[in-house]
Amino acid sequence: MNARSPASKPRLVRLTEADLPCVAALEEASGWPMGGSEAQLAAALADPATAVYGLMVGDGQGGGGELAAYAAVARLPFEAELQAILVDEARRGQGLARKLLNVVVDQARDWGSERLLLEVRAGNAPAIALYRAAGFTDDGVRRGYYPPRPAPQPASLPGQETTPPRQAGAAGAAREDALLMSLTLSAG
Repeated sequence: MNARSPASKPRLVRLTEADLPCVAALEEASGWPMGGSEAQLAAALADPATAVYGLMVGDGQGGGGELAAYAAVARLPFEAELQAILVDEARRGQGLARKLLNVVVDQARDWGSERLLLEVRAGNAPAIALYRAAGFTDDGVRRGYYPPRPAPQPASLPGQETTPPRQAGAAGAAREDALLMSLTLSAG
């Protein structure tokens, strides 16, 4: 990734299919996708019923820059679903997820959605705190929904071979629960 300048103010953009390489690079750098693929990312970016927003930093000339965070929300018949929020690890704690969540809520309201739904790993305390602070309430739990996170890979020295991270997680690790949450947007 490029050198990061924490002082640069992020710009909100609506991402398109042309942004697939930077979205895929952000996910790869973050150890994602756990359950998706580049083809699924491309489909979401092309889907008119899905809005994908990004926060770009750096090189404001001509709209370029580096993708610091993104969020995807899908329009359903009566509701909307937050499908992903991801912030570059080096930029966490700067309020980027909160900014994107506000944009997603506004988009769901613009669609006339009654509720905004999401699921989150039960062990993702920072995300759960963000959602609860935004007014989301717990709706239930899907037991053993997520596969274990991949085991951390040791850093390699130049010239050494490394093994790619295993998507199935560490051997013998338990699957993680998904917490289901929602935010009421209208009286419906």
